[in-house]
Amino acid sequence: FIACSLNAQDLGNFGSSKTKKVGPKTIAVPYTDVVSYLGYAAKDTEDEVKDGKKFYYLYIWIPAVTNELGVRMISPAGNSKLKKAIESKDYLDNKGSDDYFDTYITLEKSNILSKDDISDEGVANAEWRVLAKNDDSGEMPKNPGGKKYNSLLRYESKVGDPLDALTVGLYRVGFTTYKTGEVTGTFLAQVGSPVKLPGVGIAKTIEDLLKQINE
Repeated sequence: FIACSLNAQDLGNFGSSKTKKVGPKTIAVPYTDVVSYLGYAAKDTEDEVKDGKKFYYLYIWIPAVTNELGVRMISPAGNSKLKKAIESKDYLDNKGSDDYFDTYITLEKSNILSKDDISDEGVANAEWRVLAKNDDSGEMPKNPGGKKYNSLLRYESKVGDPLDALTVGLYRVGFTTYKTGEVTGTFLAQVGSPVKLPGVGIAKTIEDLLKQINE
């Protein structure tokens, strides 16, 4: 892999599905709340193999009802200068790595609706529903290989449908590569919402997530 000179600030604002006119231009209205997570995916440390692909998960506690969630992921993370980004230990140990992967992401909702039900056992037995997925997004910057292989998705709540509505509860972002193979490299994942989500949490493990949301 070639060295990465990509900076996280090249991503620009994380815009929602709503737009507004600014002079002659139509722009996406930025999400009010954006949580950033810096991580590292190591070879053979996947959480699950689905359809022959090695999947990794980031668990997310959504503490309030929202009308939309956006997720975007870029690899490698680059020389991130984001304020208040959650930096995992794996990221800190490997942030000098030039490895990256072709991101493919999913947004999944569980049937866990209370913080009290979050545990390793509870998550292992939870039902998960895929709400949205994305492979390559033209809105995202190119990777160091010059390809637009980074990912972005937006999901609008289905009001009145308990299964597909964005209610309070435990969610996760699944990530892998488009092609079957190893997932190795640093990454930046961001979750955005049009409304403030006080007490939102995002972590690679349930233990770390509980620490965040119970502080």
